[in-house]
Amino acid sequence: MNAYRLYLSPGACSLAAHIALEETGAPFDVEIVSVREQQNLEARYLAINPKARVPVLAIPGEPHVLTETPAILTYLARRYPDAQLLPLGDPLREARCHEWLAWLVGWVHGVGYGALWRPGRFIGDPALHGEVSAHGRRTIEAANETIEAALADGRTWAEPGAHSIVDPFLFVLYRWGVAIGLDMTRHAAWTAHAQREAERPASRRAMAREAA
Repeated sequence: MNAYRLYLSPGACSLAAHIALEETGAPFDVEIVSVREQQNLEARYLAINPKARVPVLAIPGEPHVLTETPAILTYLARRYPDAQLLPLGDPLREARCHEWLAWLVGWVHGVGYGALWRPGRFIGDPALHGEVSAHGRRTIEAANETIEAALADGRTWAEPGAHSIVDPFLFVLYRWGVAIGLDMTRHAAWTAHAQREAERPASRRAMAREAA
């Protein structure tokens, strides 16, 4: 294998890794693993990633794949410093990026959208799934207010001063907000941020490839 291979599900959180790969300019191909069609639960994919999640990055010359969005994004940022996906010369600014990403991935995605879309992960009683999902939506709405407040100070990107690995993931969450019927336009700063991210050539290429 001479190029990276990214396993992704169209429209899923793997879009952030897809955009980041496009930003690096490194050669790669993609393999679609549709979560909607439960292809992530098939034996072939479980042999690649027993955690049954996307994204997965297969690295040329490396026998073990890399999983988990923060790990993949950080690897790409450090492997391709010219892409300027992290402020590698400033430890505090880099830490701020990881601070953002830890909260977005762990809380907003894992807890908020996890509860909304997968209540069975949190409680076994189907009779309570509706309330768990409702709580997930409330968690998302509260998080969206926090994101908007952070972006509303006039910054162009999540970490002031430069585009980073945080911005594609914020873009994913914005799109998800639209998908679940939230009026995302009420978040003016985040809407402007999402538009800037959508206009980047790397984002356009990734979305076109996923037919998003």
